[in-house]
Amino acid sequence: MKLLQGKTAIVTGAARGIGEAIAIRFAENGANVAFSYVSDSSAEKAAALEAKLISLGVKAKAYKSNAGDFAQCEAFVNDVIKEMGTVDICVNNAGISKDNLLLRMSPEQWNDVIQVNLNSVFNMTKQVIKVMMKAKSGSIINMSSVIGEMGNAGQSSYAASKAGIIGFTKSVAKELGSRNIRCNAIAPGFVETDMTAYLKDGEGADKYKSGIPLGRFASPDDIANVSLFLASDLSSYITGQTISVCGGLNI
Repeated sequence: MKLLQGKTAIVTGAARGIGEAIAIRFAENGANVAFSYVSDSSAEKAAALEAKLISLGVKAKAYKSNAGDFAQCEAFVNDVIKEMGTVDICVNNAGISKDNLLLRMSPEQWNDVIQVNLNSVFNMTKQVIKVMMKAKSGSIINMSSVIGEMGNAGQSSYAASKAGIIGFTKSVAKELGSRNIRCNAIAPGFVETDMTAYLKDGEGADKYKSGIPLGRFASPDDIANVSLFLASDLSSYITGQTISVCGGLNI
């Protein structure tokens, strides 16, 4: 029996990287997958991922939707429910970084990061809990970051948004636990994605890897595997927690 057989999952920001890996892992384990992407430049990748998921024997559909926009999230979730009948799992993965020293950071840079990283989690969770409460079941997984736990110079907006996700996760877990809805967060460290491509090789990579006890960056699959655990009944007694997938960086 596949771990997510018969379940329907939403994954935001899934055209590439961590979101793509999560969508594939969920489909491999029997889940129908609806996922979002935000830019026209990602449309081709999104279409390819949709086809790959369908080839795994599940229902899958890509939706162009901005997770930072409340109205678009409402329309997205309503469309998924019409198409697939319900939502059992929601992975709030959409995120950006606009790093800068606080002295140089503009209000626009700050607001953009908070809007996409933190407000999106509210926007999507607000929508999916309606159908989950009726079903008295659900798993919400919010993508935080080890930076939200540790902080980092030049990343005050990113750290604030990711720390906010942790507090939000704990509060939602307390509100909805009585309805058998679980809410957990994952805090990745450095992951080999487009966002960290500039750190992959050379002295810069060695500098960062030297601070990681396991001596390497995570792969998107490392994050997807933990997401699968939190989405499945294997974690049925876990809620309100933040699991750091960082190779020991935050020890």
